[in-house]
Amino acid sequence: MHLGFLKDSEARVSISPSTSEKFIKLDHNVFIERGAGILSGFPDSEYIEATFSSRKNLIRKCDILLSVNSTSYGDLSLYKGKILISNFSVDPDRNNLKKELEKHKIIAYDLSMIPRTTIAQSMDILSSMAGLSGYKSIIKAAELLPKIFPMTITAAGSIKPVKVVVLGAGVAGLQAIATAKRLGAIVEASDPRQAAKEEVLSLGAKFIEVEGAVEDSSAGGYAVKQSKEYLVKQKEEVSKRLTQADVVITTAQVFGSKSPILIPKSIVDNMRSGSVIIDLASSTGGNCELTQDSEIIEYNGIKIVGNSYLSSELSHDASNLYSNNVYNFIDYIIKENKFISSEDDILSSCKI
Repeated sequence: MHLGFLKDSEARVSISPSTSEKFIKLDHNVFIERGAGILSGFPDSEYIEATFSSRKNLIRKCDILLSVNSTSYGDLSLYKGKILISNFSVDPDRNNLKKELEKHKIIAYDLSMIPRTTIAQSMDILSSMAGLSGYKSIIKAAELLPKIFPMTITAAGSIKPVKVVVLGAGVAGLQAIATAKRLGAIVEASDPRQAAKEEVLSLGAKFIEVEGAVEDSSAGGYAVKQSKEYLVKQKEEVSKRLTQADVVITTAQVFGSKSPILIPKSIVDNMRSGSVIIDLASSTGGNCELTQDSEIIEYNGIKIVGNSYLSSELSHDASNLYSNNVYNFIDYIIKENKFISSEDDILSSCKI
């Protein structure tokens, strides 16, 4: 199979030198757009036995074209009859995307739709990127906050530790908690899933208890939409902490739906000046009412960062993890140079 890896419109790349070698060992022909890995610390010279060419030649030669971010494809009419594999969750208009794909007879697989099952775990790009984003969210907050995280005692006086509140204790939230604790912060976290409580406590953080959460075992580990009654209770419990917090990390997303508003403007109005909100759910609407996607705004002295792709700022490690996910996906769906049945659960879940 001829595999083509495009140069993305961001720092990450969908193939690392090590995964390139693994693809070649499986008898795939690997074609890479020139300079694709430069921003991730992977010069062309590190891709042994891969073929480099222009994007135009890549599209002409390859059966399958891959990228980290679907916006990197550009004009879809250039890919007529091809197979595209990427993260298509960034496309705001899913219905129009489907029409464009059908119009140009393109088959597309969205890696953000990988089901959270045991067999698909090694292909799950969302979890891979979420862990890095959770870590980076605390580092970003530390850069913007006019305070240091740990308690410090000096001859000139003592400094209290920073208070961090994390909303959503999934992969990103747990990594944010762990990183904040390592930096010496006092951390509290909230999540509607009772299973998250033990994980939060195991990291040394306090779990914010809110009764009445709806859980669904078929949701594959994702949170589900909550009742109005629960959201009111959660708002009451969480708002008490937010007004005293120095840093707030929000990660709450509902698979396939708009993110819930957990921090309305009325709560932000009562937060401490100088505090920082990092909204990792900004690409799907955001958890803070004032969040603007891909922007850092300041409101009453409070910095609000809307960024769902902080992992791209850790492009070397992010590219390594993403490319491993891609390799595992390709290795699963292609056997003896042929695609497995289109009725396969993983393949059908990802097909747009």
